[in-house]
Amino acid sequence: MLRSLVLGAVCAAAAALLLPSGVWRLLSRGLARWSGPEAASPHGRLFSKAELSRYSGGKGSPGLYLAVLGQVFDVRKGNKHYGPSGAYRFFAGRDASRAFVSGDFTDSGLVDDVSGLSPTEMLSLQDWLTFYKKEYIYKGRLAGTYYDHNGEPTQALIHAEQVTEQGRKLKAESDLENKQFPPCNSEWTSTKGGRVWCSTHSGGVERNWVGVPRKLYTAGSKNHRCACVRTEGPALNQPDSAHSRGDLDNPALREYPGCHSLSHFCAIVDE
Repeated sequence: MLRSLVLGAVCAAAAALLLPSGVWRLLSRGLARWSGPEAASPHGRLFSKAELSRYSGGKGSPGLYLAVLGQVFDVRKGNKHYGPSGAYRFFAGRDASRAFVSGDFTDSGLVDDVSGLSPTEMLSLQDWLTFYKKEYIYKGRLAGTYYDHNGEPTQALIHAEQVTEQGRKLKAESDLENKQFPPCNSEWTSTKGGRVWCSTHSGGVERNWVGVPRKLYTAGSKNHRCACVRTEGPALNQPDSAHSRGDLDNPALREYPGCHSLSHFCAIVDE
């Protein structure tokens, strides 16, 4: 077989030199199609929705595939999840991108349309796409919403990527805020009510200071969350300041009623 492949390559090279360029281009396209749909494109096979629907993993099915944002993956190794008896069998043989973040597994929810999803939701969907790229075998693209009949990205995909990028920026801003104002620990019981407190790892943010609980308000909103605030050193946005009150004077912060200003623990009382 190796000898045949070598001879084929030599013949192809000779043909490229002897044939007119126009004739060679037509011949090479025919050879690509003859070599199989996945060999014809660097992006893998181009599926139609009807073709993909055959890959449901059932009896007589040629395989077990699913798609996310128009990218098709072979998920046979996850047959217990996506196969006919799996808990997520409804993802097989289709692109149900929206359902990955909406949790709507009805027929109306198992669709590829992600219009209207928030930047945060689109970022979550991107995490799913990254997961499938890492854990499963990429097979090609699905013609339709996100790729055209030539396998090229559509405006729908470009828009989805733009919204995803907005999600990345929002996450970066949130991570920066959480570094300055880590979330508090909190609990509520029917007998004692609610309480919030700070520690060196509250909110999942490891640090060398504890902080005190404060209400952190969103600009232009009445919404707030509990944040742990540094009480010593200069403010984060004023590193050269001689004041040593940490971030206590940030205008977005409010104290909890009835709680000592430097206590690491606050009971939640009705206002």
